[in-house]
Amino acid sequence: MQWLAGLSLVGLAVATFASLLVASLIGYGFRRLERRLTVRAEEPEHSQESYLVGGMIGLMALLLAFSFSIALERFDERRHLVVQEANAIGTSYLRAQMLDEPHRSRLSSLLVAYTDNRIRLASIPPDQLTTQLAINDKLLVDIWSAVTAARDSALAHGISVPLLNTFNEVIDLDTERKISRTVRMPSEVLELLLGFLLLTALVLGYVLEERRGRIGALVLFVLLSLYIGIIADLNRPSSGRIKEAQDAMLMLQASLKSQPPHAFDRYLNGAVQ
Repeated sequence: MQWLAGLSLVGLAVATFASLLVASLIGYGFRRLERRLTVRAEEPEHSQESYLVGGMIGLMALLLAFSFSIALERFDERRHLVVQEANAIGTSYLRAQMLDEPHRSRLSSLLVAYTDNRIRLASIPPDQLTTQLAINDKLLVDIWSAVTAARDSALAHGISVPLLNTFNEVIDLDTERKISRTVRMPSEVLELLLGFLLLTALVLGYVLEERRGRIGALVLFVLLSLYIGIIADLNRPSSGRIKEAQDAMLMLQASLKSQPPHAFDRYLNGAVQ
């Protein structure tokens, strides 16, 4: 499956269509060869063939739906993690405002830089991923170092445990999002699906004799190729075109940059505004 994973989505769709077409032509060749060698009664054969084709197409639809649900479930998980991470970073930013200087400003600027980098990570091409991940990991080290330095200030304000919990959540979600981008559909499922598609195409090529039936089979092959392309796209978190929306992170980014630390000082020292 390695060469298949390296194909572009267009190349994968074309390869799938070509494979289905070749399989159906092989089935058609078997049918013609059989007719040259034997003579059979037509009526019972057609009846049995219709049941066979109907059952195989039904099972094929079930396998396609199962594969699509796996890929879509992974996609939904990645999308949900985006919202969770945005909430965790936003909560950490707000709790950091209760610290004394310079801890407050230091943590605030680090969280803004971390958010910017997380948004870039979600959209950059795979060849730039290593560099951005190194920046991401360095920012996490800097953030935890700043949290450690702010321990006394957090204890003085009684927010030590909440502060540690929320920054721990940010670090945990970093790992979860990294893992979610590496977990893909099991290769055995894809192998079973592709193998069954080829077998179905072989049987269709064998049983379809009329011109309309063969045209219908070609249309079916086109639709199946597009469907396989969509499943493969969902199964490629980093290189696919269908990516989880970053709306929550973009909203967070705008909120953080519009509310610098001094914006939270309006009611300090008894000031009324």
